[in-house]
Amino acid sequence: MTALPSVAIVILNWNGKPYLEKFLPSVLASGYGNLRIIVADNASSDDSISFLEEAYPIVEIIRLKENYGFAKGYNEALEQVDATYLVLLNSDVEVTSGWLDPLVSFMEDHPVIAAVQPKILSYQNKQQFEYAGAAGGWIDQFGYAFSRGRIFEHCETDHGQYNHPQQIFWASGAAFFIRKESFMAAGGFDAYFFAHMEEIDLCWRLQLMGLQLWCIPDAVVYHVGGGTLPKGNSRKTFLNFRNNQIMMAKNLPLREKWWKIPFRLMLDQAAALRALLGGDAGYFFAVARAHIAFFYWVFAGPSEKIQYRRRPIQKLPGVFNGNIAFEYFLHKKKTFSVLVTNQAIGEMEQLQHKK
Repeated sequence: MTALPSVAIVILNWNGKPYLEKFLPSVLASGYGNLRIIVADNASSDDSISFLEEAYPIVEIIRLKENYGFAKGYNEALEQVDATYLVLLNSDVEVTSGWLDPLVSFMEDHPVIAAVQPKILSYQNKQQFEYAGAAGGWIDQFGYAFSRGRIFEHCETDHGQYNHPQQIFWASGAAFFIRKESFMAAGGFDAYFFAHMEEIDLCWRLQLMGLQLWCIPDAVVYHVGGGTLPKGNSRKTFLNFRNNQIMMAKNLPLREKWWKIPFRLMLDQAAALRALLGGDAGYFFAVARAHIAFFYWVFAGPSEKIQYRRRPIQKLPGVFNGNIAFEYFLHKKKTFSVLVTNQAIGEMEQLQHKK
């Protein structure tokens, strides 16, 4: 009998004892036969560690020296974990029994795949897709991230419409299943990001290395969302806008970045002004600070260590070759299926025209 590949679930924790109390039991009941469960603690000031030692001695603990954030925290922790597959799991995720088996099986059958994600539904409404990943991450050519089942703030009800495996652009950091060798070969997360967008940046780099990302909806988890930095938090807004610009600057080829980044900056500024006129000054100033921080990164940020051949973003899987902000706000296309159906029809019409 062939031994099961080793899997390590690594939960990054920072003052998250309530989530550990609530969701660790489901993780322990995952039902996979060759599994380690590890909590990497980002120098919590609550009693997370003492709780784990007393209530769950079977759970391994990695104590990090300070709060490194999501990106560097995982980089530091995963260097210490020996396993074929790593699962980066948010502390506010409830998993289902047997959820790991379809992920492992799919990865074992497809060596070109670096990472996958399960279908992610809302913990509060288990018939609705959850914001952070839904049924697999996509992106448009201007760097706006969205998902099968979620565009901007609109989360669809799950009717089984995305229950087939699909190649995607990015896998959600809420439940990120990756080969350790792929994570290390890509250099891990960009620690400069601290939190937000780091998994999309990593997935983009993995694709530029010739690897693939998939969503496997046979595996299902339920995510609370916003556990560390809640929605509307100005720090979260700052990180999202800053890191998105850095990600585009790092990964787009020169012939695209010279005009797409200024265009995206203009769209960001329009969104910030709209927020200001609507009374949300915090959002406006967070975007302004993000743009200043982006230009600081351009002139004084760390240089890239991993070299790869950049390709036009339109040639990568999981890319919408338009602008989802225009489609969503102007054309009122709020579901993934409508968005991509129109793209597919347009591509077929272009092929017919060429013939």
